[in-house]
Amino acid sequence: MDTPASIEVNQKIIILFDGVCNLCNGAVQFIINRDPEEKFIFASLQSTFGKAQLIKAGLDPQSLQSIVVIDHCIALQRSDAALKIASHLNGIWSYLTVFKVVPRFIRDGIYNLIARYRYTFFGKQDRCMIPTPQLRARFADF
Repeated sequence: MDTPASIEVNQKIIILFDGVCNLCNGAVQFIINRDPEEKFIFASLQSTFGKAQLIKAGLDPQSLQSIVVIDHCIALQRSDAALKIASHLNGIWSYLTVFKVVPRFIRDGIYNLIARYRYTFFGKQDRCMIPTPQLRARFADF
């Protein structure tokens, strides 16, 4: 079995998230609970693995305020990333992809508004979350 650090980008969909953001950490838990096939692997934007993936995708690791999804070497940000995640979740969540018909500038505008105030409304941790031993295999930076 692969160790998380050795998993190739094309084998799993990588979700890079703000590891100190309470909203983002809650979203990761939400995704894990709705991803029984373990299609996703997670890493914080602040981690060595996360920064390396961002650089590999041509993104600046210092300027990101967004979730990033890397699927088959294609990096998606903001609402495109959220909709990509939703498309792979169990239950009714996959129906959220209907919002792809909404122009990206509107979707991203809403996303950016939430992202700008995420620490104010949901709080911030002093350090990145540490997954439980059961979940550690789902994280590329542990």
